[in-house]
Amino acid sequence: MAPPHVLKCCQKVLAWVPVAFIALVVAWSYYAYVVELCVFTISSTAEKVVYLVVFHLSFFMFVWSYWKTIFTSPASPSNEFCLSKADKEQYEKEERPESQQEILRRAAKDLPIYTTTASRAIRYCDRCQLIKPDRCHHCSACDVCVLKMDHHCPWVNNCVGFSNYKFFLLFLMYSLLYCLFVAATVLQYFIKFWTLCHRKAAENCPQNELPDTHAKFHILFLFFVAAMFFISILSLFSYHCWLVGKNRSTIETFRAPTFQNGPDKNGFSLGCSKNLREVFGDEKKYWLLPIFTSLGDGCKFPTRLVIMDPEQLTVSSQNEPAKSSGANQSFPTRPLSESQNRLLASDCQWVESGPEEVKSGAKKHIIV
Repeated sequence: MAPPHVLKCCQKVLAWVPVAFIALVVAWSYYAYVVELCVFTISSTAEKVVYLVVFHLSFFMFVWSYWKTIFTSPASPSNEFCLSKADKEQYEKEERPESQQEILRRAAKDLPIYTTTASRAIRYCDRCQLIKPDRCHHCSACDVCVLKMDHHCPWVNNCVGFSNYKFFLLFLMYSLLYCLFVAATVLQYFIKFWTLCHRKAAENCPQNELPDTHAKFHILFLFFVAAMFFISILSLFSYHCWLVGKNRSTIETFRAPTFQNGPDKNGFSLGCSKNLREVFGDEKKYWLLPIFTSLGDGCKFPTRLVIMDPEQLTVSSQNEPAKSSGANQSFPTRPLSESQNRLLASDCQWVESGPEEVKSGAKKHIIV
């Protein structure tokens, strides 16, 4: 059996095979479109110029976003989520899970985390030896904890998460536009070459048809490949647009995050427009560019979990001076970061201890 380091090296090499395949397909599509179609097939100069300008624009944006998705390193939790040396030694010595959880609760009391495991335990990564921030998960392929992890994508050989989720969405969008443009502009020549093949077989091909050269094979396959990728990418892009609107990751869709009031798939949703801004940022002029503009730091996120009637909120505020002061609360309420406050500024307020702050006849959102 091969040594472990040899197997690991082979796995790293094989992981680049899907990326190499995509790179080869894209390189061939560039040659087929620019050389075989625009240079050898299209006779109109104006048509050539328009096609080449739009093609290179979409090609550049596609390659740029794809490059950023591949080579942007996954964001990992900051050092504040790592256990101190004393806590780590004590955690490793303890054999009882209850005692280990007590150590983790003590270490997490000042951290901005509001989700737990399904069994109400602190989310701790034994591999990375740190307390997981909200929406953070360990990737077995990358062997690292990834902030706001969505999934590990073999086609980019990278984890899609907080640091490159915007790039991944733009990659899907520009690849969709690239395939659509190629398929739409090649269609008329695809039909002509396809007709030429059938007429040539019937030996009644007109003299003024397109020349019977090797370009026809590139154009025929180019249309099929572009159409096939367009259909497959369209479904994936539509799914991720839906996820952005709901402010969910792929992992959270299949396993809802558990808050203090139980599992809730919509726990991080702030409304469609604010969910969009959380991924793409406040400045719309940068939305279509593969430049990092996402809000926050990836370690803490604003949440909107419970909608209560004013009467219910008044009763609860009389019984409890503050939501965070309960004896059984593992994660006290903390102020949000500046970017998170901007997201919630218009319609979210903190629940104070006095009932007089509740407006009559209106709904109140509690941020946990």
